[in-house]
Amino acid sequence: QVQLVESGGGLVQAGGSLRLSCAASGRTFSNYAMGWFRQAPGKEREFVAAIKWSTGSTYYADSVKGRFTISRDKDKNTMYLQMNSLKPEDTAVYYCAARVGVVVAARTRYDYWGQGTQVTVSS
Repeated sequence: QVQLVESGGGLVQAGGSLRLSCAASGRTFSNYAMGWFRQAPGKEREFVAAIKWSTGSTYYADSVKGRFTISRDKDKNTMYLQMNSLKPEDTAVYYCAARVGVVVAARTRYDYWGQGTQVTVSS
């Protein structure tokens, strides 16, 4: 059973930075893709970034490209999302997710989800 646990959310001022972590357990993740999604109040959950666990290849939503960086530490089985130059519109609950196979942006193709961590960016 795959378990994903996010941490690192909080309140930050616009222009500030946060680093989210997603601790993964229950599998060997070499054949997995993992991603970050976010959901703001009243909006659908949207793709943020994803990474292929084995190769480290990455994919970003246009809205975060150049500001956010996704990475993973294979030894710690942990994925990260470094968020810089945060904007109020980045405010959301951030979720990590995992799937077997290639990196995709569609949330419906991810099988495992964490419980989410709140990120609030004040103006």
